[in-house]
Amino acid sequence: MNFITGTHLSRRTFLRGAGASVALPLLDAMVPAGRLWANPARATGAAEFTRLVCIEESMGAAGSSDWGDARHLFAPAATGRDFELVADSQLKPLEAFREYMTIVSNTDCRSAEAFRAEEIGGDHDRSTAVFLTQAHPKQTQGSDIFLGTSLDQLHAKRFGRETVLPSLELCIEGIDRGGGCAYNYHCAYTTSLAWASPNQPLPAIREPRVVFERLFGAGDSAEDRAARRRTDRSMIDWIATEVARLRRTLGAADRVALDEYVEHIREIERRIQLVEARNASGEEREMPEAPSGVPDSFEEHMQLMFDLQLLALQTDLTRVITFKTGFDQSNRTFPASGTTKSVHGASHHGNVPEDIVDFNRINTYRLGQVAYFLEKLRDTVEGDASLLDKTAIVWGSPMADGNLHNHRRAPLLIMGGANGALEGGVHLRAPDGTPMANAFVSLMRKIGHPELASFGDSDGLFPLDFTGDAAPGGSGTR
Repeated sequence: MNFITGTHLSRRTFLRGAGASVALPLLDAMVPAGRLWANPARATGAAEFTRLVCIEESMGAAGSSDWGDARHLFAPAATGRDFELVADSQLKPLEAFREYMTIVSNTDCRSAEAFRAEEIGGDHDRSTAVFLTQAHPKQTQGSDIFLGTSLDQLHAKRFGRETVLPSLELCIEGIDRGGGCAYNYHCAYTTSLAWASPNQPLPAIREPRVVFERLFGAGDSAEDRAARRRTDRSMIDWIATEVARLRRTLGAADRVALDEYVEHIREIERRIQLVEARNASGEEREMPEAPSGVPDSFEEHMQLMFDLQLLALQTDLTRVITFKTGFDQSNRTFPASGTTKSVHGASHHGNVPEDIVDFNRINTYRLGQVAYFLEKLRDTVEGDASLLDKTAIVWGSPMADGNLHNHRRAPLLIMGGANGALEGGVHLRAPDGTPMANAFVSLMRKIGHPELASFGDSDGLFPLDFTGDAAPGGSGTR
C-alpha cells in the first residue's frame, strides 16, 4: 500500500506507448496493505523464488593446473571461513564481496571428457553444453542432438512461468565455424549454455540493442523499431505521458524510485546508441567482424550486458539468466589484463610458470568484470534486502586445466545470498573425484527444488554449508 495516496499497483504493471512496454521495479505501492516488505513473491501472494544467474567461463583457469593449484591461484590454501586470497589469486578482484562468496574447489566435469575414442580431442566443442547440464553430449552433426536439461531451465520451469521471459540467454562473443563445428559435434553444443530439454538448445543474444528491445518491447516490429531509432528519440519519450500519469499517483519515495529507474533505462539506451554510432562511423574497429551494436571493448560490453540483466531482474521480467562470456578457442586479447597473449593461446601454457601467470592475468581480468555486476546487485534494494541477497549466481568453467584439455579440478564459485540459503564467506574443497553435479544438486535443493535427488552425473551431495568440523580436504556426502 502507498500510505500517502492509497494507490495499489499490480506487480505486473507496465507503462505502454508506441510499441514500448516498460515493466516497473517493485514499489511501495505494489505491497498490499498490512503486508511487510519481503520477498516480492510474498508481496504479491505468489510462491517464493530466488533469482538464478549462471555465468560460464571458457577454457578453464590457471589455478586448475598443478602448479597453479599449489600456489592457490584459484582455490585458497585454507578451507572454511578463515581462508585468505593470495595477491595474485584469480578471486582477488571479488574480495570486497567475500561475504557473498561460496568457493567450491576440486570438483570435476567428467561428462565433458571423451567417452569413446572418436570423441578424443573434442573437448572445446562439447564443454559449454556440459556446464549446466552435467550430461555427456551425443556426438552428431545432425538434428538428433541429445544432451540433458540445464539447471537454469529446471529453475525457469518452476519459477519462470509467471514472468514475461521465463529465462534470458546472453553471450559476449559470436562464433563462425563455416561448415560446422569440429570432431563431428553439432555447433549447438559449442554455443548453447541453456538447454530447455535434451534436444532443445536455447540461442543466446550478443547485441545489447537486441536485449534492450527484448526487455522493453520498443516497437511492434523490426521496422517500427528502426523507424523509432531514426527519430533520435529515447524509448522513454514514447512512454513519457504514462510515466507522468503514474508519477502523480505515487508517494514521495516511489516517485524518487521511479525517476531513478527511468533515468537508468535512458542512460543504458544512450550508451547503446553511442556504441552503434561509433561503430558505424567508418573508423577502424578492433573487432571488424562484430555487428555494429557490439562494443569493441570487452569491459564496456560486459557492463552493458550486466546492466541489462539488472533491469531484467529488478523488474521481474525474468528470474533466470545464463551468460556465456566467451567461446572456446577464442583468440581475443585483453591488454588491460597485463598480457597481450590471446586467451586460447595463454591457456596452452605448457606448464611453464611464467606462462601460467600470464593465463592467470587474463583469468583475473575477466572474472574481475563480475565485481561490477555484484556491486550493482548489492546497491539495488528491494524491500528488506538487496538483489544480491536475493539472488544465486553460479560462475564456473567446465574446463579445468586448459593446457591439458582436462575437466578435473574445474573452478566453481557460487555468489549471492539466495534469500538466506547461501551463507557465503567460505571455501569448500571437495574430495578428489567429486562431480561438480553434486554441488549443483545441493544448490538446487537450497533454492526451491527440495525433491531433486540427482542431476547429470551426480553420485551424491556436496554440501554448501560449513559446519566448522570438516576435514582440511573438504567434505561431501557420497
